[in-house]
Amino acid sequence: MNTTYLRHCTSAVLLASLALSVQAQTVDAKFDAMLKDGFRAEGIAGLDRLKQDQIQAICSDTELRQTPAAQKILIEQQTKAMAEIKPPSDGKYLGSWKAGEAIAQSGRGATWSDTTKAPNGGGCYNCHQISKQEISYGNIGPSLTGYGKARGTSEAILTYTWNRINNSKAYNACSNMPRMAHFNLLTEQQIKDVMALLLDPESPVNK
Repeated sequence: MNTTYLRHCTSAVLLASLALSVQAQTVDAKFDAMLKDGFRAEGIAGLDRLKQDQIQAICSDTELRQTPAAQKILIEQQTKAMAEIKPPSDGKYLGSWKAGEAIAQSGRGATWSDTTKAPNGGGCYNCHQISKQEISYGNIGPSLTGYGKARGTSEAILTYTWNRINNSKAYNACSNMPRMAHFNLLTEQQIKDVMALLLDPESPVNK
């Protein structure tokens, strides 16, 4: 093949890559400006929420997260997330499934109109089908109907479920599930109650 032609092709590819890079930076700058114009700090909701942490930034960039360097960081972050999860302080994993259902149904909390004294909801139905009685639910996450009935309540299942609710990124770095304990969205007792909703044989989830 003609070397001059090869040089032209290589130059064209480099120029195209540079153009795409500049375009991406322009788009990012416009997006950042839109965020700053569209949001304001009010109440307990600060603009710090717009800043992504390392794991969010990598997972938001589909090309970046496929690189070996990014994969290494994600694995390290998963390991760190798992190490930070604390077991129940009293050794008991299950609370009240009735309280858990109320938490799963509630999407309140952590907004500008809330206070730090008001308990947050879990908003679990936004992403999961949970009890068969509820007809309104999202499907971003898997169905959790029959969760405990199918899995039982062995130590392994209790630990896994507890860890998943606390910080799902300990298992899947790019999980869409909120990090309930990491961001103090749910208290230890609330997590116990959601655990009971999923695992208690008397819960409607397992009927």
